[in-house]
Amino acid sequence: MSRTNPAQFVRQVRQEIKRITWATKRETLVATITVLIMVIIASLFFFLVDLLLSNIVELILSLGN
Repeated sequence: MSRTNPAQFVRQVRQEIKRITWATKRETLVATITVLIMVIIASLFFFLVDLLLSNIVELILSLGN
């Protein structure tokens, strides 16, 4: 691997930065809303699964009494 001098490294970094395409405000907003909706759906799913499993465990433990 060849070594790059600092000036050449900085030039390469600047070239790479110019290639970056940033998301628009609308794209960022849509992505944020999508993530929030998915978080709500996932949290509801895990809440319901936890509720179901805890009821099953309570039922099994009550049979032992």
